[in-house]
Amino acid sequence: MADWVREAADGSLTLTLHIQPGARQTGFAGLHGEAMKIRLAAPPVDGKANAALCAFLADFCEVPKSAVTLVSGETSRAKRVRVETKTPGLAGRLRALG
Repeated sequence: MADWVREAADGSLTLTLHIQPGARQTGFAGLHGEAMKIRLAAPPVDGKANAALCAFLADFCEVPKSAVTLVSGETSRAKRVRVETKTPGLAGRLRALG
């Protein structure tokens, strides 16, 4: 099983993701190699998909949008995202998705 969720000592999470922009609807789509695939309804234009990704993850993780940061992959489908959180059990909830 791929560990696409990494937990840091400070409680933050780093997520390894594969993004499919321009999908019919936004949501988790299972594992894609070592990453979790997320389909985004937003188009990959002018950062709209990145903004939609951060908003989607903030909503799912129940954190403010400012707590979700794109670490790498700004113009790539392969992305790493950091989620600043103190929510217990969030890593397990995310891992249960795939």
